[in-house]
Amino acid sequence: MDAVTLTRQLVDIESITGNEAPVGNYLYGELCRLGYQTKKVPVEGDRFNVQATAPEQPQPAIFFSTHMDTVPPFIPSSEDAGRISGRGSCDAKGIIAAQVAAAERLRKGGIYVGLLFVAGEERDSLGAQVANENPSPGCRFLVNGEPTENHIALASKGTLRVEVTAKGRMAHSAYPELGESAIDKLIVALTRLRAMPLPSTDGIGPCTFNIGLIEGGRAPNVIPDHASAEVFIRLIDDGAATRAAMKAAVNGKVELNEVLVVPALHLGSLPGFETTVVAFTTDIPSFGDSWGRPYLLGPGTIHVAHTSEERIPKNEILEAIQIYKRMVKQLLQ
Repeated sequence: MDAVTLTRQLVDIESITGNEAPVGNYLYGELCRLGYQTKKVPVEGDRFNVQATAPEQPQPAIFFSTHMDTVPPFIPSSEDAGRISGRGSCDAKGIIAAQVAAAERLRKGGIYVGLLFVAGEERDSLGAQVANENPSPGCRFLVNGEPTENHIALASKGTLRVEVTAKGRMAHSAYPELGESAIDKLIVALTRLRAMPLPSTDGIGPCTFNIGLIEGGRAPNVIPDHASAEVFIRLIDDGAATRAAMKAAVNGKVELNEVLVVPALHLGSLPGFETTVVAFTTDIPSFGDSWGRPYLLGPGTIHVAHTSEERIPKNEILEAIQIYKRMVKQLLQ
């Protein structure tokens, strides 16, 4: 199993969230070729998770898992002496390759882990939610892969995604007094939301706030009757206080619709491994407790994920294989 080659092959298959089927089919074929008992677990429409176990141990105590989907746009792979570039190279196709390679090497030594590659992590963790309803019997540990520079993450921030919607009344822009501007209402609400004090905690850091999308209006010469924005907050707790503060800040002048709420997590560590804390959210909360105790580790850095410069060092992929092997052996002890 050449993990570097597999990374490039996976990157060159476009799998933007919602279109995971082609890369899922490729992984299904490769894992069947390697002799794994592999199945496609339906998620939605033609989307599915890929779950595989060695026939020697169909109910392993440990599963490696990460996601198959990427953010847009699709960027094909390229390669130089030290790294692979392209969409999904570090988030998370290089991780898939490292996990498959680690599983194969462990298998040759008579140690068996399962593989679970899911759909939808970049949007709503739908694949992980489906997996939570169908756990593998006997699984006690889930090693989830995200770009952590091969450090075990002790904690990860949560997510609060909110749609902010303002309603108004259309009028001719020459007579604004006859209308009611939804955009003006939205601007005021967003200004108040940005001014909210946000919590911080030792070990995880501050809660952060981002206005990611804004849209509204009909034309430059029309008083707008509708405007909306999407706000994305990285939580350092369960989000209850922040959600209450948002409602108080807008004071009923606009509508708040919670699209996604994921609490921050404190995760496990292992002696002898380097550790970190990450500011992003993962599939782990959506897996619940059904797959056992979670750990978070993978090659690559999150700082280039979701960018036009996404890349992963080849040496980190190879290091991850060894680290995953060591984690499994230590967990099984």
